Amino acid sequence: MAEASISVVQDQFSCPVCLDLLKDPVATPCGHSYCMVCINGCWDQEDQRRIYSCPQCRETFTPRPVLRRNNMLAEVVEKLKKTELQAASPALCYAGPGDVECDSCTGRKRKAIKSCLVCLASYCEAHLKPHYQSPAFKKHKLVEASKQLQEKICPQHDKLIEIYCRTDQQMVCYLCTMDEHMGHSTVAASAERKEKQNELKEMQRKSKQRLQEKEKKLQEVKQAVKTLKSSAQAAVEDSERIFTELIRSIEKKRSEVTELIRAQEEAELSGAEELLEQLEQEIADLKRRDTELEQLSHTEDHVQFLQSFQSLCVSSGSEDSFSVTVHQHLSYDGVRKSLSDLKERLEEFCKQEFRKISPHGKRSFQL
Repeated sequence: MAEASISVVQDQFSCPVCLDLLKDPVATPCGHSYCMVCINGCWDQEDQRRIYSCPQCRETFTPRPVLRRNNMLAEVVEKLKKTELQAASPALCYAGPGDVECDSCTGRKRKAIKSCLVCLASYCEAHLKPHYQSPAFKKHKLVEASKQLQEKICPQHDKLIEIYCRTDQQMVCYLCTMDEHMGHSTVAASAERKEKQNELKEMQRKSKQRLQEKEKKLQEVKQAVKTLKSSAQAAVEDSERIFTELIRSIEKKRSEVTELIRAQEEAELSGAEELLEQLEQEIADLKRRDTELEQLSHTEDHVQFLQSFQSLCVSSGSEDSFSVTVHQHLSYDGVRKSLSDLKERLEEFCKQEFRKISPHGKRSFQL
C-alpha cells in the first residue's frame, strides 16, 4: 500500500514534458508545473511567433512569462525522491546499464529478474507473479534474466532448443530430431549437462594444477634473478677492489673485465625478464580461464551451459611452450683468480694472463 501511494504522489509531481520528477519546478500563469529546463525548451521553439502556450492546456501567453523557481514545490519533490528510495524494493528497482529490462513494463522499465523460455520475454518481480499464481503458466520454464532469449530458439523451426545432438555436438529442437538430425544420438540438455559437468570438474582440476605449477616456476625464476643480480654485483665489487690495487699499466684491462661481467649479467637478465613476462601472461590467461570455468559450473541454464562449454573445450589449455633450467650461481672464480695473479705479475706477463679472464657460466634462461 505504501508503494502504491508513493506512485500516485510521484505522478502528481512529474513533469508533463520529460515525465520524470520535477527538477527546478516552475509554474506557468495557468497553474501547471514543469521543469524549468523543459518549459523553457518548449518556449524557445515558439520565440519566432512570439506566442507562448502551455503544453497541457494550450493556454497562450503574450509576452513570454517570467518564470521563477518554486522553492516549496522543489522541497516537496526532494522529500518525495528520498521517500521513494526508502520504500522501493531492490527487486523492483529500475533497470540500469547492462541490466535486463522487463518487457511488460510501460514507460520507465524495471529490472527483470526472470526470463520465460515459452513467452520469450523477461519480467520484473511484479509482472512475474502471474507465472507463479496462474495455472495457465504452470508449464512455462523460467530461467535467469537473459538478453539472449532468441539464441535459445531454433532459427529453422522457431521452437525451444532443449535437446543435445551428440552426433553433431550441437543443441537442437525436437523438430530437428525428426528432420536433419533423424537417427542421430540425442539426449535431453539436462542429461548432457550432467555428463559434461563431470568433465568440467576435471578441467577445473587440471587448470588449477597448471596454475599452481606456473606460479611455482615464477617464484623459482624470481629467486634465480635475485641470486643472479647479487652474484653479479658481488663479482663487480670484487673486481673493482682488485683492479684498484693494480698498477696504472693494467687500468685498461680492468675496464674490459668489468664490461665482460656486465655483459654476462645483461644477457642473463634479458632471458630471465623475457621468461617472466611470458610466465605472467600464461598465469593471467589461466586465471581468466579458471574464472570462466567457475562461472560456467554455476550456470543454471542448461542450454547456455552447453553452448559455452563447447567453446571452452575448443580453447582448452595449451601445453607448456618452454622449459626452464635455472642456474642460480654463475662462477666468477676464474675472474678473481686471474685478477689476483695479475696483481703479482709483471706487465708483460699480464698480457698473456688476460686471455683467461672471462665468466664461465652459460645463459640459464631459455624459452
